[in-house]
Amino acid sequence: MVLCSTLVWALKRRWREVVATRQTLATVVISARFNISPLLVAEGGTDYIDDIQEKLDAPMQWIGMYIAAASAICTLAMVADLINGIRSKRLWFPCKYFTLNATYLTLLAVSMKFIADLTGIMRGREDNVAKVSSLVLMSSAMCNSMTSLASMDSNQIVSNLTALSILVITIVVNVCIHNFETSDGFYGRAVLAEEIVAIVFMLLLLVILCCSSLAIPTTKRYIDSKYHELHKITRVEGNECRLTIDEMRLMIQRYWVMAETGSPQFVMARSVLSGISGLMGLLMVLTMFEAQIRLHSLYDHGYEVLGSDYKWSITWILYIQFYGATFGALTPISRWMLAGRLKISETGHRSLRDQLKIERYWTLRLVEWRESSLSLNIQHHQCRKLLNDAKRLLLNICIIVHILVVLTSKLMVLISSICGSAILLCLNRIGLRPSNNTIGSDLSRYVLLLEGEAELPNYIIEFIRNQFDKLIQTGRRKQPKNLVKLLHMSRNFDGVIKFDDNVEVASLHSQEPPNCWSLPVVTLTSIAVALPNIAKHKFNELLSGVREGLYFVNLIEKSVDGDGELTSVRNAADAVWVRLELYHKWQDKDIQETSQDCRNYMDVLQDLSGIAKKTVEDFKTEMDDFLMQNPLNWPIDVIAANSMYRITQTVLLAHKDDDQETDDEEVFERLYVMISDIFAACLTNLVPFLCFECHSNVISERVKRVGQAAGVLGESEEIIKILQQRALPDFCVDPAKASNIEEWRRAFIPAVSSNETSVPQSNGKHVTIELGG
Repeated sequence: MVLCSTLVWALKRRWREVVATRQTLATVVISARFNISPLLVAEGGTDYIDDIQEKLDAPMQWIGMYIAAASAICTLAMVADLINGIRSKRLWFPCKYFTLNATYLTLLAVSMKFIADLTGIMRGREDNVAKVSSLVLMSSAMCNSMTSLASMDSNQIVSNLTALSILVITIVVNVCIHNFETSDGFYGRAVLAEEIVAIVFMLLLLVILCCSSLAIPTTKRYIDSKYHELHKITRVEGNECRLTIDEMRLMIQRYWVMAETGSPQFVMARSVLSGISGLMGLLMVLTMFEAQIRLHSLYDHGYEVLGSDYKWSITWILYIQFYGATFGALTPISRWMLAGRLKISETGHRSLRDQLKIERYWTLRLVEWRESSLSLNIQHHQCRKLLNDAKRLLLNICIIVHILVVLTSKLMVLISSICGSAILLCLNRIGLRPSNNTIGSDLSRYVLLLEGEAELPNYIIEFIRNQFDKLIQTGRRKQPKNLVKLLHMSRNFDGVIKFDDNVEVASLHSQEPPNCWSLPVVTLTSIAVALPNIAKHKFNELLSGVREGLYFVNLIEKSVDGDGELTSVRNAADAVWVRLELYHKWQDKDIQETSQDCRNYMDVLQDLSGIAKKTVEDFKTEMDDFLMQNPLNWPIDVIAANSMYRITQTVLLAHKDDDQETDDEEVFERLYVMISDIFAACLTNLVPFLCFECHSNVISERVKRVGQAAGVLGESEEIIKILQQRALPDFCVDPAKASNIEEWRRAFIPAVSSNETSVPQSNGKHVTIELGG
């Protein structure tokens, strides 16, 4: 027994030594980490804990500024969407800057760090108001970005909504835990009611977003099918190749109405779910105002105003999130008013039962999932049956919830519309009701509506048409005056043949890169700028005209070269033009300095030809045969050099028999006309290009493409009028041939055996084109 007692005593003593050693080490580590006196730590008092807490709380104001900065970015993005909607007069405010994506979800998560903090006591008035403001900001952001879901594909919707759901559930759980743990004192109950209301609204908004996302693919398919039906009608009603300016304007206007009314964001913005989310956004902002007023009154009547853990930064958080939630709610409130106005237009024309009917597209996706088979490879029959029954039961519950959400939204929007009708009736009695203009054309037949959706009011269609007219007017203010002057110098498209003599000029390689419209234009312009003894204002005038013309040429080339076959040739032309316009250089050689060293145009042409030939031949000796086989694989400077060599040699051949009286001015004028002819031939494709640009199979690109077509029509009206007065070759009825410069050259020169060829024109006449100088 004595031995056992001694052993126990020895073990206890050893354990005390181990514990003492560990405490000593802990004291050293804590004192070194937090710069606290080891005596305070060793005494075991609470002072060192307070010191540690003070150290940890020191950077809280900077964390608060980080939260405020993230909130400010989200607020500015929402305000930018608000301003963009007002400027474009799209009062349903499409999401352009603030969308539901990874970037803004991360910023929102940072902005919610204050409300999700489980360690802060949040005793001050600003703390309590900021808690409500944070929740309302989150809800306003959800309402604001709702229509952006319509611009996403299914995978993006699933990933973004999943991330949003995780964020919302995390916020709700943290707020509930914090309120539960701090519910004993006044500060824990100060805004408890407002927080509960905000949390309920936030969860309801999440359900509404999920319900909306389920209907998006179905509504897109429905709208897309109606668009293609109207597209066929629009195409049949006119011959695209021979449309006049007025016919073009009417056709693009119809596509504009289809694109605007069929825009996925506009379709969602006028839905009842968007309307009810706007109403909830309004109620949440009112809740935030109520909390601000009530707490201000409570603290002014004797309650102590305590400091915040976030110190002075809490003021920044409060004001930024308060105003962010307020401005962010304006967009969904406007959508709620839009849904109410649309419901007013059908009130009295449809029965209550029809207005509360649940259309098929709301639940079609869920029904398809319910009726589909499981993708799991399970051999056991009973297991497959059990899983299928469970899936059907779950989806049936989802369908019921979905129907209840849509039905409730329809009912609330209907009540809102009834109240709105009463207000409009009062305004009508006192003569202040806004006018409802009627439309003077058949544009209403080109409005894309969902199943069961009421006809859009006339003022909306009139507004859409006014938008189109403004696009046309904006384009007209950008009329290319220098290009119009350049086109007036064009003759009979013979510059398309004259710039390159395929017979007399020997190729530097067995394979020649194909031509595009822009490469010979910029090469000829480079030669013209390099000519000596030419007035400076003529250079500037030519460069301005070419710059304006290349804008249209590039649009045409990109549309016809959909597979990117001529990308390297177009890139070569673009590189030559940038150097020429900005630096007056070709292949890093200052061509104006070259012109000063030369006596006349012959010296300039021979100099440029020599530089170009050397560039191509150096490339031939350095590169292997495989790269040389396909000229489209050549570097862009070699493609440009090959074009320069051929064109300079062609011009030299055309002027080899000129007498001494031929001066630089005359050569410049000939090059000027040649450039004009190539532009004229290319721009005959403007009408087919505009017809092509109006139609897009991608639903999210239609508004942008039709808007661009309207602007280009306004800019090019004078150009189209000039070119439509000319007789075009017969092959121009085929847009595929008319858009290709090589087809023009083949049509004009099927077999060159003399210096003249007769080109048949569409009016039955023949134009004689001289291939010489």
